[in-house]
Amino acid sequence: MTAGSVARTAGGLVALAAAGVAWGVVEARWYTLREVTVPVLPSGHDPLRVLHVSDLHLTPDQDRKAAWVRELAQLDPHLVVDTGDNWAHLESFGLLAHALEPLLARPGVFVMGSNDYVAPQPKNPARYLRADARSTPPQPPRELPWREMVRLFRSAGWLDLDNRRGVLDVAGRRLSFVGTDDAHLDKDRVPAAGGPDDARTTAGVSGTPSVDLHVGVTHAPYQRVLDAFLEDDADVIFAGHTHGGQLAVPGWGALVTNCDLDPGRAKGLHGWPGPRPDAPGGAGSTWLHVSGGLGTSPYAPVRFACRPEATLLTLVPASS
Repeated sequence: MTAGSVARTAGGLVALAAAGVAWGVVEARWYTLREVTVPVLPSGHDPLRVLHVSDLHLTPDQDRKAAWVRELAQLDPHLVVDTGDNWAHLESFGLLAHALEPLLARPGVFVMGSNDYVAPQPKNPARYLRADARSTPPQPPRELPWREMVRLFRSAGWLDLDNRRGVLDVAGRRLSFVGTDDAHLDKDRVPAAGGPDDARTTAGVSGTPSVDLHVGVTHAPYQRVLDAFLEDDADVIFAGHTHGGQLAVPGWGALVTNCDLDPGRAKGLHGWPGPRPDAPGGAGSTWLHVSGGLGTSPYAPVRFACRPEATLLTLVPASS
């Protein structure tokens, strides 16, 4: 190979990489709504619409993303599940409140992610290829006004499920919940089952209606949390954090999840720990939905073959 051909090859690779980055910037703003059906409700129930939003990583200049999120209320969800990492900047509170305002008028639940507590920092993206992508920050993290965000959510009636249990009456159904704080920060503590906060222990007592569905909610889907929810008899689990891998290989999928969840479950509807409950071999599994999320770190504002997303899940009765 001549020096000229080497130079042309190198130039072509540089141009290809530049085109990929340019497309990644465009795709990171190409929001999409996923719709899936989950056969999980008891027999005889009407469908229940659940909107799952996650990983907005909102910054003050993202008015278009905020407007897109506001429009999700037109889907008329019965329940909103927010699995964290809502913002990424000290000055994002006003825009976040504006984005979520129509959804806060609906019944909802939420948990916190690491970037709800502190603003992101520049990091070497190659760390995601390690078994554990967490690293010591180069400087003390900047705390975000997370208490103000929690007050906003709670004042709207959303359940705070950070290491908590709770119950909501939604569209004529009684739903019980168990949640954890962010496992990526090792803040997860699954509350004990059977206590006074476990709605299932009071089912049928003093006229209390029975629990129709038990739901697990967490930000980062580490296996220890998913296993704990499975042991807690969760019918369906919601999680975020992975960004769907963020940079995927067309025809292959995600390469990383930024936790110990396998890349095959980086986003979408799956079973845990085995196949989907309605698939062969899935009898011991529960339903798991992982949101690919709507944002990115401001220091890595690209996506490839992995569009930012929210999901409308229609829960229907399981087949007999």
